[in-house]
Order: sequence, then C-alpha cells, then structure tokens
Amino acid sequence: MMDALSVVTQLRDLASEPQNREAIVQDQGCLPGLVLFLDHQDSQVLYSTLQTLRYLAESPLNIKTMKNELGMMVSLEHLMERSEVNSDITALAQEVYGILSAPETPRTPDRPRRKMKPQFFLNSSNKKAKSVTLHIQGLDTTDKRGLCEDALLTVRGVISFTFQMALRRCTVRVRADLSTESLASAIAATKVLSAQQVVKNEAGEEVLVPLSTSDVSVQESPTLPDYLPEDESPERNMDKAVSRTTAKGDAGGSWLNAAAGFLSKTFYW
Repeated sequence: MMDALSVVTQLRDLASEPQNREAIVQDQGCLPGLVLFLDHQDSQVLYSTLQTLRYLAESPLNIKTMKNELGMMVSLEHLMERSEVNSDITALAQEVYGILSAPETPRTPDRPRRKMKPQFFLNSSNKKAKSVTLHIQGLDTTDKRGLCEDALLTVRGVISFTFQMALRRCTVRVRADLSTESLASAIAATKVLSAQQVVKNEAGEEVLVPLSTSDVSVQESPTLPDYLPEDESPERNMDKAVSRTTAKGDAGGSWLNAAAGFLSKTFYW
C-alpha cells in the first residue's frame, strides 16, 4: 500500500544514485508529483521531497526541465516563506531554489562545463561527520524498513540515511562522536531487526562486524536531522556493494512507473 511518505522516500533513494536522475525527471508523472508534494502538510514528506529535488538538481541536464516545471519555482518560494515549517526545510528549499535559478554557465567546444561538485544538504553548523554502513538482518519488507527509519530518527546525532534494500543495508551519516553501538541498540529495540557493521579488511574485502547492544545509552532526537555534504560519505567508494536497480523499467513495469501513477492519480488535489 503506497502512501505519500513511502513514495517520496523511495523516489529520494532512487534519486540518490546518479544513473537514475535523468530518468526520473524525464518521467511524465514524477516531477509534477514532486511539485505537488511541496505543498504537503507533513514535514517529513516536505523534507524528503526537497532531498529528492536536491539530488535531481545535481545533474546539470535536469536543471532546465526542473526550473520550467509548472509550479516548481512558485512552490519553492512559498515554502521558503512559510514560517511554521522547520528551519532545515526552509534552508533546503532555499538551496534548491538557488540552484535552479542560477544562470547557466556557457559551454565552449574546448572548455566543457565542469561537473558540479556535490554539496548536498549543506548546513554550516555541521562540519564533521562519519558514515557507517550497516547490514540489517530482517530488512526485507517496506514495513521493516519503516521500523528501521523510525528507530534511526529517534537517535540524536543521526544526520541522514540511505537504504539498499536488495542488500539489506543502510548507510547512515552520523555526528563524529556518535557510537555505532548506539545505532545498533536503536535498531535492536524494534525487536525484529538487528544490525552488524560492514567494513573492509586489509585485503579490501567486506566483512560483517558484530555490534554490542547492551548497556548502550541512546539519546533520542526531538527534531528532524540536519544534512551534511555528501563528500564526507564513503558510500560512493563502495562500488557494486551499494548498487541498486536503476530507474529503468523491467518486463513487469518498474516501481518508478507505479510511483508516477500513484502521484498523478492521488495527489492532484
């Protein structure tokens, strides 16, 4: 059963991978649906939508289409002016708006445009972070994924996370002083999930490291997490270990098409 948050969360995770971004923007249903989500009342839906748009805007080929999408810039402006929303949401809306409204750098035959340096969800108050990749036993359904998300969001110091469901993995960005055991304890508290850390040994091979969940104090977080630059994450260096199926459809019809249909049928209020 799809709902607004699950749809936009999965779109965000698809958009986090560069090979999917242009396909998402070219789809006739997804981009209009994301614009509609910018007026949603749920702060988590708003934040996930802005995360998705920020990922999509990382592809220079997407910017013109996104900027010209009906309602995009107006909705971002409106969101930037909403006083009742979380300050992180306002800041991220301003960042997306700035990227889409920036003048395009002209290209010449002998000087092609340089690839945009990733600076995702930049917050100047967050200077240092570390990334932890977890293998989560039991992470095999969307319901279990929801339990894991809820558990991670309660931990003070968690900044962001991205799932690779096919591998039962979650890459979590956290503040440098947060212990990995705190994450494992929060996940273990679900009673149906357990976590091990994925690390590389001296031979460069991935191994699973057990994590202690006893006698670990978990500080709960009352607010949405901040986001940090992606260049502090080792996720991009994990090659095929974190690869996901692309947004292109398979023989049975892709999840992307299903999500687009859901967006167009349900959220044209």
